[in-house]
Amino acid sequence: MVKVHYFFDPMCGWCYGATALVEILAEVPEFEITYHPGGMIPKRAIDPSFRQHILQADSQIATMTKAHFGDAYKARVAGAGDFIVDSYSTTRAFLVGQDMGIEAHKMLAAIQKAHYQDGKHLDELNVLADLAVSMGLDKTTWNEKMAGSEANMMNQVEESHQLMGQMQVSGYPTFIIEKDNRLMRLPHSNYYGKAEEWKNYLAGLV
Repeated sequence: MVKVHYFFDPMCGWCYGATALVEILAEVPEFEITYHPGGMIPKRAIDPSFRQHILQADSQIATMTKAHFGDAYKARVAGAGDFIVDSYSTTRAFLVGQDMGIEAHKMLAAIQKAHYQDGKHLDELNVLADLAVSMGLDKTTWNEKMAGSEANMMNQVEESHQLMGQMQVSGYPTFIIEKDNRLMRLPHSNYYGKAEEWKNYLAGLV
């Protein structure tokens, strides 16, 4: 079993672009992914002057990775209303979903789709609860676990930051494999939109 450290944030556009690569990685039985959430954006409204930069970056991500950014999401970014982004609530949802039996890569992909395609207000806990129910989870249990999830989330983010310092990781997404007592960074950006090449590359690592 080869361990893969995945440094990510649910609200990171390039991480959304890497969703297909993560899915392929998760389906290779020889790899075990350890997810390290970064807590990139504490809950805040994005300044209107920065939103155009986001849309430009998203266009670049879409071109490179073939990821689809939905009209509902684009309308939210470009619209007159508040555009609130919250890495912390979505990371809590990511962790609670796993605790309730959803595979990590599937939980992350569902959160990313709700944000980047459906334009959902994921800073609102009731919206995250609706997402959980849509995935077959019990709403009462979900709400109870979410209510007590903040301390664990903060601990995981802190651990991620410490590990990023040790491994000299400066951004998201970053994939580092741990094999034969050595660390090696995967050149994932070479494989955006190239699923078969990515599969072949991974096969050569095991």
